[in-house]
Amino acid sequence: MRHYLLYRIGHGIVVLWAAFTLSFVLLQVLPGDAILIKFQNPDLGLSPEQIAEMRQAYGADGSLWQQYLHTLGSMLQGDFGYSVQAGVAVSEQLKSNLPDTLRLAGSGFTLAVVLAFLLAALSRLPALRALRNMLQSVPVLFISIPTFWLGIALIQLFSFQLRWIPVINPSAVQGLILPVITVAIPISAPLAQILLRSIDEVATRPFVSVVRAKGASETYVLWRHVLRNAMLPVLTVAGLLLGELIAGALITETVFGLGGLGQLTQQAVNNQDVAVLQAVVMVSAFGFVVINMLVDLLMPLLDPRLQTESRGAA
Repeated sequence: MRHYLLYRIGHGIVVLWAAFTLSFVLLQVLPGDAILIKFQNPDLGLSPEQIAEMRQAYGADGSLWQQYLHTLGSMLQGDFGYSVQAGVAVSEQLKSNLPDTLRLAGSGFTLAVVLAFLLAALSRLPALRALRNMLQSVPVLFISIPTFWLGIALIQLFSFQLRWIPVINPSAVQGLILPVITVAIPISAPLAQILLRSIDEVATRPFVSVVRAKGASETYVLWRHVLRNAMLPVLTVAGLLLGELIAGALITETVFGLGGLGQLTQQAVNNQDVAVLQAVVMVSAFGFVVINMLVDLLMPLLDPRLQTESRGAA
């Protein structure tokens, strides 16, 4: 198990390094220069020598290779640099914006899981066979819906038409209702479909027939034996869909005007603030790696066979 954990950590480090390198290269080839955009303003009255000093202060005067090594070394020490436009440390901006994004993403993921279990449970009822058939066809449509379009549609329906949720000066809870629904809907249907198919597949296995033959009720068989084994593929896909949810959360924050990494990213794109964009990419990649590592570690707890294989590998 220890060797497996070390392997997963090493794999995660490689993924983070690849994300850093790719994002660094792509951001460097973007046209424009954030330092020149801000400090070459005639209203500031800075001389070329002073602008050159500002470039040196931000570490933008060296070669591309030197900037790469300097940025990588700083990030390894937890230093994301300084925002050119805001004039503050990027870590401070992350500290103030990240909790809002985590709150939205966590609430959205929780709602998506609840909806997935509810849809899967209802679709197993004979009277709701139509719901079961619908789940076989709509997941691709749900996950293909643009997040910004869904958010705007929900605002139009619940705020302007039904007037249930205000869009101007809402309370903390009211301000989260529509954004959470917006990020939850695209991934709830695929999770429900995978869970339903997994339940159907596990329910036909011999060990389930043996449990039924011993007189166990269908409810006991479902919750004690079927659902536990059916969770394995759901966990795997949930870890992958969480990346889609985080991306959706960033867009949703912009649509609803919420504070968080979404607004921070939008401002950084408009101002070509490379340090902020690089930090957002790395925080997102780190979250994706951690979530998938936790999923891999949870699987042996649900399936003893995987636990045995992990011990054998160790």
